[in-house]
Amino acid sequence: MKLSSQQQIETLAGFKSEDFLTTSFYLDTDKSRMTKKEINLSFKNILNKNQARIERIDLSGEKKKSLFKDLEKIRRFFNQNFASYKSSGLAIFSCAEQDFWHVFNLPDPPRNSIVFDHNPYVRPLSAILDEYHSICTLLLDRREAVWYEIYMGEISLLNNLVTDVPPKVKEGGWEGYESKRIERHIATHLHEHFKNTAQITFNLFKKNHFDWLFLGCKDEHWTKFEPLLHPYIKSKLKGRVKTKPSDSLDKVLSESIQFEKKLKKEEEDEIVDCLVAELEKGGLAVSGVKDTLKKLNQGEVQTLVVTRNFSKQGRICPKCNFMFLDQPRCPTCQIKTEKVVDIIDEAVEMAMDKNCRVKHILPLSKLRRYGDLGAFLRYKT
Repeated sequence: MKLSSQQQIETLAGFKSEDFLTTSFYLDTDKSRMTKKEINLSFKNILNKNQARIERIDLSGEKKKSLFKDLEKIRRFFNQNFASYKSSGLAIFSCAEQDFWHVFNLPDPPRNSIVFDHNPYVRPLSAILDEYHSICTLLLDRREAVWYEIYMGEISLLNNLVTDVPPKVKEGGWEGYESKRIERHIATHLHEHFKNTAQITFNLFKKNHFDWLFLGCKDEHWTKFEPLLHPYIKSKLKGRVKTKPSDSLDKVLSESIQFEKKLKKEEEDEIVDCLVAELEKGGLAVSGVKDTLKKLNQGEVQTLVVTRNFSKQGRICPKCNFMFLDQPRCPTCQIKTEKVVDIIDEAVEMAMDKNCRVKHILPLSKLRRYGDLGAFLRYKT
């Protein structure tokens, strides 16, 4: 099943086993960045590591047996399906003793991880959904309008409208009063076509709650159509694509995805630029792993900004859950901290628990110069 909606996540999150633990498994399967051999090795390593981990966990034999069953089911599924698997990420949720099993194909690669808990660990799914916008692409000419829904790289037809607008008066044809009368007649039909198109667009947005609107039309139609759009729709309009109603689905999808990527990159660059500007003036911002973790511990973070797939070893207090880069003893609890493989995952989890916004930035941005991690702050102590 492809991850596509918040409802899927809510359904997962609603499951809880009182008697057994649930296994949440995440694997980066992006074959554009890694070979099949590398992915297969990562899979074997994470399963073997967690099999050994189960042996060390203080659980009853029955609960351990259930977790071992989960890992074996995951192993069988991977071995049977990996050769033909095409998605960039894989997520599996299993509680063998409760007959609970869900598989999700992910459009983006997650961090490789396995979490044992009474509830499914769904935060990485939420993070992926946050990166995508639901898009309506409207293609318009003087007789036809076509609406498409685009989400997570897939396209579907929403609606289409064909209006019987008379053809333009040919040069050298009608003259004088008769010619002007026909032009007015055509203009009236064209205006009605654009007006109906604007109303249908508004109705579709009320029903589907799209994030963005892309529009494909000629300049001459844009000047007549744009004033007819509802102010709410104008606020969702992000720009124009080079497609027309007669274009193929593949072309419409390709053009829309390229424009979406451009907008997302601009959005990410703007966030990083704002963070850098705030840092340089000594404002409400912080950067680097050590200082950002400190502000998260203190509850000062409003928005966490992190380079996608950036990871770092760190330490965490088993009592208060405060996070540190290299602190051997918690200064608050005065007890020994525990080593964690990826303190960035812990930071993202804490940020979400505290209702902070989390923005994942594609690699090779300006954020790299600031330690790949930073945050906008609510206040400064």
